[in-house]
Amino acid sequence: MKQTVTIYCKNTGEQHDFPVGTSLREVYAEMGLKLPHLVANARVNNRSEGLGFRIFNNKDVEFQDVTTHSGMRTYVRSLCFVLCKAMHDVFPAGKISLEHPVSNGYYGTLSLGRPTTLEDLEAVRRRMEQLVAADLPIRRIECRTEEAIELFRRQKMEDKVQLLETFGQIYAVYYKIDDYADYFYGPMLQTTGQLYLFDLVKYYDGFLLRVPGCKNPEKLGEIVKQEKMWYTFREYLSWQKIMNLDNVGDLNLHCQAGEAKQLIYVAEALQEKRIVQIADSISGRVTGERPLRLILISGPSSSGKTTFSKRLSIQLMANGLMPYPISLDNYFVDRAHTPRDEHGAYDYESLYALDLDLFSRHLRALLGGETVELPTYNFVTGEREYRGEKLRLADKMVLILEGIHALNPELTASIPEDQKFKVYVSALTTMSLDDHNWIPTTDTRLLRRIIRDYNYRGCSALDTIARWPGVRAGEEKWIFPYQENADAMFNSALLFEFAILRRYAEPILMTVPQNKPQYAEASRLLNFLRYFVPIEERELPRTSLMREFVGGSAFDY
Repeated sequence: MKQTVTIYCKNTGEQHDFPVGTSLREVYAEMGLKLPHLVANARVNNRSEGLGFRIFNNKDVEFQDVTTHSGMRTYVRSLCFVLCKAMHDVFPAGKISLEHPVSNGYYGTLSLGRPTTLEDLEAVRRRMEQLVAADLPIRRIECRTEEAIELFRRQKMEDKVQLLETFGQIYAVYYKIDDYADYFYGPMLQTTGQLYLFDLVKYYDGFLLRVPGCKNPEKLGEIVKQEKMWYTFREYLSWQKIMNLDNVGDLNLHCQAGEAKQLIYVAEALQEKRIVQIADSISGRVTGERPLRLILISGPSSSGKTTFSKRLSIQLMANGLMPYPISLDNYFVDRAHTPRDEHGAYDYESLYALDLDLFSRHLRALLGGETVELPTYNFVTGEREYRGEKLRLADKMVLILEGIHALNPELTASIPEDQKFKVYVSALTTMSLDDHNWIPTTDTRLLRRIIRDYNYRGCSALDTIARWPGVRAGEEKWIFPYQENADAMFNSALLFEFAILRRYAEPILMTVPQNKPQYAEASRLLNFLRYFVPIEERELPRTSLMREFVGGSAFDY
C-alpha cells in the first residue's frame, strides 16, 4: 500500500493527501493553485523552504509569492547567484562583491584589475540573460561542512571558507548552476528561467542590480537618488578596512583570537568621531545674523536616535552651546482627534497625529525670542496638558527635536532653512556574511527592537515581529522619502553588534511558538545569528549606542 502524507494548505484552507516524498513544487502544481505572481518558496510548519523541499510527514504549507518579504528575498538571492555565475563565466579571474541595498536595488563592485566599464557590465548582463533563457536547474547540495570548505578553498573563495570554518555546524548547504558552486543563505528558486525581471546598470564606481518593485513586482523598482545614503555606506566600508574586517568570517576570527575588546573600542571611537564632526558643523552655524537654533533628528525605529541625541548634546555643550530637547510626542492632538488607519485603529505614525499648527506657532515664537509654555501629552488620558514648563531661548541655546517626522518639510515649513540643521540616523549595516551575502539593514533594527521591547516594555518577540510590517509601512510612508533632506547622516550600526546581540536575542526568539506565523521570522533570525561568534558586552562603554537596547546605559531613557 502506497504511503501518503496529509498537507494542509493555508492558501486554500483545504487538506490533501500526497505520496510520501512529494516536493512542494509538485504539491503546488497538483493542487491547481494560481497565485497572482511568481511563487518563490513556501512556509512549511512556519519555516521557509525552497520548492524543491520534499515532504515525508504531515505538514502545514503556505506558498509565498514575490509580493511577500520571504518570497522576494528568495527571488533576489537567486538573481544574485545568476549574477555571480555570469561574472565567473565572463571574467573567470575577476571578483564580484555584493555590498548593500541602495536606490531600490543592490550595489556591488567588480574587481578586474582596472576600472569597470559599461561594456564590462553589458557583457555580464548578456550572460545573465543567456543563463535565464537556458532555464538551468539551481541544485541544492547538502554535505558535511568540511567538504564544502574544501570545495570553496579550491575555488579560491576564502571569504566562504572563513565563514564556514567559524560557523560551527556539522553540515552545510550550497548551490550549483552547471559546474559553478556558491554559498547563499536561504532557499533558492528552482531554475534560472524563473527570473523574469532584472537589470544591471552602472552606479558610481560599481553597479546596481535592479530588481522587481515591492509594491508592483511586474515592474522594476524605480531608481531613487540616494547620494548621501551611498556615501554613508562608503564611509563605513572604509572603516571596516581600517579594522581589517571584510566579512563575518573576519569578525569571527578576530573574536576567537581574543581581539573583541579592541574591535569594540575602535568602532566606538570611530562613531564618536562622526558625532564630533556633526557637532562641529552645527556649532559653526550658530553665530551670525540668522543663527542656527533648531536641530532636527529623524530616523526609523530602533536606530538609536535617543542615544545619538544625548551624545550629540554632550558634544554641543563641549563646544559652548546649550542644547534643549523638545519631544514631538507632546504635540499629539487629543486622542479623540487622532487620524485612523485603514483598519480603524489610531494612527500615531501619521504626521497628522500632531498638532502642526500649535507646533509651528511655538517654534516661530521661540525663534523670535518669545516665551512659550510647552505642552505635555498625557498618554493615559489621551489629552494635552500644561504643567507650567516655560521656555525662552537664551544666547547660544539650540533646540533639539527628535522624532520620526523631524525631516518632513511640512513639519517646519514656516522656519527658514538656514535656521535648521537636519540629521538622519539609521542602522546601515555594512558587514556582509561573505562577498555574495549582504546583511539586510532592517535585521539590525528588528533585533534591537525585539530585545528592547522584551526587556523594557513587556512586549514579547511574537508581538514585536507581528507589528514589524506595520512599522516598516509607516517608515516607507513617513520617514524614508525625506532621508536625503538631511544635512548629515549618522550610521548607528556597530560592526561588532550582532556578536553581542546574539546572546540577548536567542533566548527571546526561542519563545515564539511554532504554531504562530511569526515563527518563520524568528526561525530565520535564529539561523542568521548562528553565523556569529558571540562576545560578552562587559567591554561595551556605558555611553555606547548599543546600551539603549541591551541595558546598562549611562543615560536615562
